[in-house]
Formats: sequence, C-alpha cells, structure tokens
Amino acid sequence: MSEHGWGPSGRDGREGRGRAAPAEPGDTVWRLRSRACWQEAAELLRPAAERDPAAALGRAELLIEQCLFTAAHWTQAEQALRLAEAVVTTTEQRAAAACARGFLAYVASVLGTRDRLDEAQAALGRTSALLPPDAPGRPLLDFRRGLVAENLLRDRTAAWIAYRRAHEGAGESGDELLRSYTWRHLAALAQAAGDHERAREGFDASLRLREQLGFTVGVAPALAALAEVSGPGEAARMRAEATRLVQALGGVPVWLARQLSAARTPGAPPDGRIGRDPRGTIS
Repeated sequence: MSEHGWGPSGRDGREGRGRAAPAEPGDTVWRLRSRACWQEAAELLRPAAERDPAAALGRAELLIEQCLFTAAHWTQAEQALRLAEAVVTTTEQRAAAACARGFLAYVASVLGTRDRLDEAQAALGRTSALLPPDAPGRPLLDFRRGLVAENLLRDRTAAWIAYRRAHEGAGESGDELLRSYTWRHLAALAQAAGDHERAREGFDASLRLREQLGFTVGVAPALAALAEVSGPGEAARMRAEATRLVQALGGVPVWLARQLSAARTPGAPPDGRIGRDPRGTIS
C-alpha cells in the first residue's frame, strides 16, 4: 500500500510488489489522482472493483483521499469502502480495508461533522491485529495511527513515535509518497517544539519528493508548510505559488484554500473546523 492507495509506477508505488497491476491503467490512475481528478480515476477502476479486491481497495482509497482534499463526497467514499470490505478475501486485503476504514473515520472526524475517533481507533487496532510485524502495510498503518494521535488525541509524543516508524518503514520499502507525508509531519512536530532548522529540513524534503513524483495536488500544502519556517520574502513567494496551484486545481485542498485566503485577510474570523491548524498538517 502507498500512502493513499495507488501510487506512481502501479497501484502500490512499487513495481512487482503488493497488488499487481498493468502499467498503463496504473499510470493513468496515478496521473489523474495526482491532478485532483479522483472521480475520473475512480471511474477507471469501477468495472474491475466489483470482482477484484485490489481494484476495490484502490478505488476506496482514492475516494477517501478525495474527501481529505475536498471535505465532501463522504457517501461515495463510504459506498466504495463497503464494496471493498465485501469483496476482500485474504488477511492482507482485510487489513487494508480496515486501515482504509480507520482513515475514513479519521478524515471525517477532522473535516466532517461528527467525531468518529472510536471508530478510527478500533479499525486501526483491527489492522494491527491482522498484520504481521514486518508486513508491507505496517508503515501506512503507523502513519495513520500518528495522524490520530496528533490531531484527535493531541498526543505529540505518540504521534512522533508512530511517524518515525512509518518514516523508516517507507524508506525501507521505497514508498516515496508515504515518505513525503512522514517528512511533513515530523517537520510539523519539530516546528511545534521550536526546532525550526529541523522543521525546514523536513518540509523541504517533503516538497522535493512531491515535485519529483509529480504529486501535483500535494505540492501546494508542502509549499505552504515550508513557508511557515522561511524568511518573509521567500515565504510570500511560496504562499503565492501555493495559491496559484490551489486555484489551478479548482480550489483544493479546500482547507488550504481557506487558510491562504485568511492569511491574505488579517483578522478574518475562523472558518469552523477547517483551517483551525495554520500549518494544515491534517494529512
């Protein structure tokens, strides 16, 4: 599993490992996903999803990621995940479905209208019980546990431990997309602790990875995060570029669009749950 399902060079971001996929469909799904075209990517997977657990899981992850970036389309993601849960057959696939279930509950808790912390913890605990210690899905599980610890439980120590495990596991498996996320979150924790040098190093590494992978939809959040630990002139340039990218992608991520808008309007009232964290480290 890559950070949110299908990654570059096939479904898992690792050629010849995990869920096997023809290069052409996998590459097309990745290109669409990276440009915020989740609906189109999911539609490509629809025919296979009803009979192929791997396609069903990949489609569910795509639509959950869409929720993360848009704070909408919850019903569609829930339906796709239920289909995946119904068609999985192996222990690894059941673990992947449980991990996706935990992630959807986390995203809904942060950006949705109700608290699903208990569901997120139960699903991720079920994932852990299903996966051997050295399973390929462990780094993603650790990362998502870190998200819950950081943003729902407000436990930075537990979050740091989980992110470090995920970071090391992603490095060993070559999952560079996941590594771009772990760099970002470790950097945010360093920033919160006042270590701006380490924070800048991590945010810069995250940005470089996303640019190298062509994960366009993830570049603007990386730029905005790096701007937080940069000098005034450089920060203004980065925020301007992040704003341009968000606009080019139709206003996603929505929470970053609102944060950038608020930054241009000092004193603007807070916009509910979205934008409560000025660094946007919800994902």
